[in-house]
Amino acid sequence: MSRIFIFLLTFFAVSAFFLTKTFAADVGHGKKILYIPIDNRPCNLKQTAEVAKKLGYEVISPPENFLGTGAADELLGNPEEIWKWLEKNSYGADFAVISTDALIYGSLVGSRKHELSAEEIMNRAKKFENYLEKFPSLPVYAFSTIMRTPTLAGSSAEPEYYKKYGDMIYNYTVLKDKDEMGTISRKEKNQIYQYEKDIPVDVMEDWFSRREKNYNANQYFIDLVKTGKFKYFLICCDDNARFSQTHLEARHLDEYAKNFDLDKTQFQVMSGVDEMGMLLVSRAINKDLNEIPFISVNYNDGVGANTLPSFSNEIIADSIDEAIIAAGGLKIPSNDRADFVLAVNTNFNGKTFSSSDKENTKKPRKGTKTFMKLLNNLLEKNYPVGVGDIAASNGSDNALMEQIRKNNLQFKISGYGGWNTATNSVSFLIGEGVLTKFLTEHEKNSLLLTRYFDDWIYQANIRTQIANGLIWTVEGEGEYSKLDGKRKNLEKLTAELATKFADENIILPAGTSLKNISANFKWNRCFECDFYFDY
Repeated sequence: MSRIFIFLLTFFAVSAFFLTKTFAADVGHGKKILYIPIDNRPCNLKQTAEVAKKLGYEVISPPENFLGTGAADELLGNPEEIWKWLEKNSYGADFAVISTDALIYGSLVGSRKHELSAEEIMNRAKKFENYLEKFPSLPVYAFSTIMRTPTLAGSSAEPEYYKKYGDMIYNYTVLKDKDEMGTISRKEKNQIYQYEKDIPVDVMEDWFSRREKNYNANQYFIDLVKTGKFKYFLICCDDNARFSQTHLEARHLDEYAKNFDLDKTQFQVMSGVDEMGMLLVSRAINKDLNEIPFISVNYNDGVGANTLPSFSNEIIADSIDEAIIAAGGLKIPSNDRADFVLAVNTNFNGKTFSSSDKENTKKPRKGTKTFMKLLNNLLEKNYPVGVGDIAASNGSDNALMEQIRKNNLQFKISGYGGWNTATNSVSFLIGEGVLTKFLTEHEKNSLLLTRYFDDWIYQANIRTQIANGLIWTVEGEGEYSKLDGKRKNLEKLTAELATKFADENIILPAGTSLKNISANFKWNRCFECDFYFDY
């Protein structure tokens, strides 16, 4: 082989390497994405925008003080200012991902606590038609919510009366849903009448009138899909259950859409909310790149695909199938041909425990061992694997994470999700995961670290310590759901604990380092924590 030939071969190989690196770092070529999240929590704003920015897109979002920044009445967002911002910034945008709730109510919590009349809500909904006619060439991917039906009373994110009557309202709607579906017993029918006597009339009227206003707005948006004004529209079921008012309304809206023969490339109804921004940003990017990512799904042994997770009205296989479509992908049976291989960690019995439960230890369970066999097998074949960790809700499965650490797989996988509900976790992972093929290893590892800090270090471990009494050792006035005077001191302590946990449990790739770790309780509460670090 001549020296000239070897030189040319080396030259083209090196050139191809650098061209690939440039493409990976700048897929978006500075294209402008308008992104209006449902509020400013990290999962909805920062973490979603971070993925698109790493691909070279310019992500433009409203100032955070326009968005929902908390659960208190004065922090529910400012729809008027968001509308002004949207109109001003739509010129020159390449596509838009928009939360309709932000533009009607101000935020997700605002949709539950507002005092708006039916007329005010419909007037705000109708502004979308004018906006879409004004910018007909702008592809708009929009999502709304069906109001949740909380199983527990006492939430600060609900009207005040829910603290007293929330349990009864929830149980009442379960029975009404079952009655409509024809699965109710005679005894349960009698319970319906009893609830109607026990729940005050004014409470029932307020709660159901709120839902009716929300329902009518969603129905109007489906009409806009029918006329082709939305590029794509997604209705999300906020924290849900097998039977509930949320489930009932979702069924009715889906049936309404079927009257217009809308297919799933135009319209979907899905479980979950906080992951939808990521799914639609991913969908928009895939459409922009003319990509249809192939995704294969692998479940743990046991109940597996038929697992019915906490906070969901459907088995996990249905949620995953819908999320793949929402991201603009295609589910395929072959791992060999997949752009992204999803491995789903479920419990053998199909039950979802809480990450704060005593059973969430490092000790392997039967399901841990079988899942690790599956994971190792997939990685040995060099598949781009994402781990959907849904054995526990509201945080990682510590037994699984310990095995991933011991097997030094933390940065051999391409994605991870285990942060909140099962649908939150796997759907966000799908949206992010199908884009990781465009990223450098360092960028991909940075996204993994974000998830490890959020899902594993904080939600499954530090947050449990805080709830179990650590918070009372922190100086200042405040509590778990309203930190106030404890906030700064707790942020400092949380950063210290997270740094120690990372030092002891994260095995960084050679030549990399992790420093300047800080924590921020954006919503003045302990439920979510925003981490910053240099990597």
